[in-house]
Amino acid sequence: MAELRSLVLVLGDQLDAESSAFDDFDAARDAVWMAEVAQESTHVWSSQSRIALFLSAMRHFAQTLRSHGRPLHYTALDASHNRGSLAAQLSADIERLQPQRLVITAPGDWRVLQALRGVAEACCLPLDVREDRHFFCSVREFAAHARGRKSLRLEYFYREQRVRHRVLMDGDQPIGGEWNFDADNRESFGAAGPGRVPPRSRFEPDGITRDVMALVRARFAGHPGSLDEFAWPVTREQAQEALYRFVDERLPKFGRHQDAMWPGEPWLYHAHIAAAVNLKLIHPREAVAAAEAAYHAGKAPLASVEGFIRQILGWREYVRGIYWTQMPGYLERNALGAREDLPPWYWTGETDMACLRDAIVQTLKHGYAHHIQRLMVTGLFALLYGVDPKQVHGWYLSVYVDAVEWVELPNTLGMSQYADGGLMASKPYAATGKYIDRMSPHCAGCRYDPALRSGERACPFTTLYWDFLGRHEALLAKNPRMALQVKNLARIDEAQKAAVAERAAAIRRGEVGHAGRD
Repeated sequence: MAELRSLVLVLGDQLDAESSAFDDFDAARDAVWMAEVAQESTHVWSSQSRIALFLSAMRHFAQTLRSHGRPLHYTALDASHNRGSLAAQLSADIERLQPQRLVITAPGDWRVLQALRGVAEACCLPLDVREDRHFFCSVREFAAHARGRKSLRLEYFYREQRVRHRVLMDGDQPIGGEWNFDADNRESFGAAGPGRVPPRSRFEPDGITRDVMALVRARFAGHPGSLDEFAWPVTREQAQEALYRFVDERLPKFGRHQDAMWPGEPWLYHAHIAAAVNLKLIHPREAVAAAEAAYHAGKAPLASVEGFIRQILGWREYVRGIYWTQMPGYLERNALGAREDLPPWYWTGETDMACLRDAIVQTLKHGYAHHIQRLMVTGLFALLYGVDPKQVHGWYLSVYVDAVEWVELPNTLGMSQYADGGLMASKPYAATGKYIDRMSPHCAGCRYDPALRSGERACPFTTLYWDFLGRHEALLAKNPRMALQVKNLARIDEAQKAAVAERAAAIRRGEVGHAGRD
């Protein structure tokens, strides 16, 4: 190639051939740069399934770029010249290729953006950072929405987006007369269970994916999780199939039971497309349009469609706005002063608490758990236990295939752990084991009783809930939404409070909850 005008940088979560980075691409003067580097799998202890998904999707996308005639400089993980980090690899390739400028669609990770800016500055090259069109709302637009607000609530933002993008609207009013059908979408399955659940969309590994899996097993053998059940979509065509199968087969029953859990049933009526959307294999507008079309065609009820659309048009856009308007300081927030280490069994599932064992074993096996398992099982326990929110963040970013920092960090620090002090959530999501008992049959098969707060059979969730209220009583008493819970704490006598504190301490010492311990 003659003089290289633009080196277009494509990251592992930017797998869109129509992204803004390609807007003025000229195959005669420009080239694409991609790199698989170990640092992106080791800066947190990434699970094998997460690593394999990113690498396989990247290699399939590279194949697409080559088929489109776009010159590509691709460094594989096992290449002899691999420098181990994005910054080091880019620096070496700039020296070799001598581009006039660097072009990139805005990364989804503050750490990566700063690293790439540092390389560009060190190499005296302009870095053209372009808007990521894979969102309904730009960061600047969210910043305008947030300006002057002490707290940032999803509901107000979500309504603005519905109106602006004309989604589920009847004139200037929401279809059905309500903006939010969340109250209709909180049912458990009851004793009968979920019934026959449509099978998930499985995509058997092809040659590229099998090569990646072998590489991951060899290179990251000590990392958590397993690849035995790996069947995620790794191409745009597969991702589209997964979306349309969800809309046809599971969306009709998604809404009512979106918060329900059932042992041994990881997939239920959820979409399982978050990873594909976050890697940019499909556009969120495609998902919203498909769901809305299903409603208008009479194929899915409004409550299900609205609930699904709220997760994408509302929640996904909202957490991205939170991330980019609050970073880099957001990562350091710890409003509750939580300092405990994450229990080691989060990495193995070796706990005798039935709900946590099911959620964690499922997570390690598939790289997936649905939002209530994350918020109200693994997240709730960490909140009540008092785990350092940075460690909770590291775990979620490590184990889930859909985890990219811009979406994972606000969900974890803000929504789950209340570490931002209420910027996102109006109160901590604190509950006893009775919540889990209401939404699943886990407690019926567990050694612990969610109704008990002390004693040998007391559910650790319930014990830690009352301990949490006691430790944070002064702070929580100022929150109107926590007033009733704090009043209930005042009704407990000192002997009971002491018993709760003693058992909570035993839980934190690992004497309760770890499998095999009495």
